[in-house]
Amino acid sequence: MPVLTRRSELLKARLDRFSRVLHGVEKGDIRALHQARVASRRLRELLPVLQLDHGTAHKLNRRLRRVTSRLGTVRELDVLKLLIDELHISGRNRGAPIGRVGVTIAKARDDARKRLFRHLPIGGLRRIARKLEKLVDELAKHEQAEPRRGTSTGAPPRRRADGAKSGWRWAIEARVIKRASRLRAAIDEAGAVYLPERLHDVRIALKKLRYAFELAGDVASAKREVELRILRRGQEILGRMHDLQMLIDRVRDVQASLAPPSLAVWRELDEVVESLDEDCRRLHARYMRARGALLALADKLARGQGPQKLTPTRRQTPAGSRRGLTAASGTSARRVS
Repeated sequence: MPVLTRRSELLKARLDRFSRVLHGVEKGDIRALHQARVASRRLRELLPVLQLDHGTAHKLNRRLRRVTSRLGTVRELDVLKLLIDELHISGRNRGAPIGRVGVTIAKARDDARKRLFRHLPIGGLRRIARKLEKLVDELAKHEQAEPRRGTSTGAPPRRRADGAKSGWRWAIEARVIKRASRLRAAIDEAGAVYLPERLHDVRIALKKLRYAFELAGDVASAKREVELRILRRGQEILGRMHDLQMLIDRVRDVQASLAPPSLAVWRELDEVVESLDEDCRRLHARYMRARGALLALADKLARGQGPQKLTPTRRQTPAGSRRGLTAASGTSARRVS
């Protein structure tokens, strides 16, 4: 990936990813909807560090947060439907109880899609894209007006003190350090016991660090694939675990709403819950094997050793943890992007 050294270049690259998938979102494509949500998150990660007018940045971020939230509701139901299909194909559970849950999820997803296009029409998404395009042009004009270091005028380039950087680059590095510290704290708080709520906090902290680290990498020239692989694999494991936990909640809801009540059906659904819970605990074991590598990387980033300083070698991954990083269970319905 080319190094992006200007704010306008960073914004344009992320805006292009968002704009390209809008046609697919309009057609209801599952993959395009997921990509639009991820692109909106990456835009939200960038906007606060662009040194924009506070009102402009706040307004755009608020609109993008609404986009992320409303797309996220549909995306979560899409993932649950894919999980149901996966269980059907695997034949691990009886078809009837899983079918009951699948019907409930399919209806909820259809309703969510209708609400999405009612409250977030494609025209509104395109308007947000146009506002961001205008912002790209404004930033580019401002950057062209700025004097460059070591221009062809014959003036020598400015001497840069160690670590001297523009304010927005400092802001990106500060976000990486803050997010890495938060991930370390979340991992410590989660401990070694299977506690879904605390593991959910680790997943969120990990996702936020990854977005910040990707942004920092875009303005640095160093390779960062090893570090990103560690973050992605951890996110895959925890994301799959979260999806299964959400499906367990849906099964419990179906159990509670059986009409008329049926002890036989209730027990069949309970068997589904037990099976899914076993999957979650196996994933937790894989997370524990990956935990050491995540902690080591979080420590390194929290000390300010960002993408421009990290050296992607095998020695950075503690011995014994590499197997856990590659052991995500099965084919996850959630794609990490």
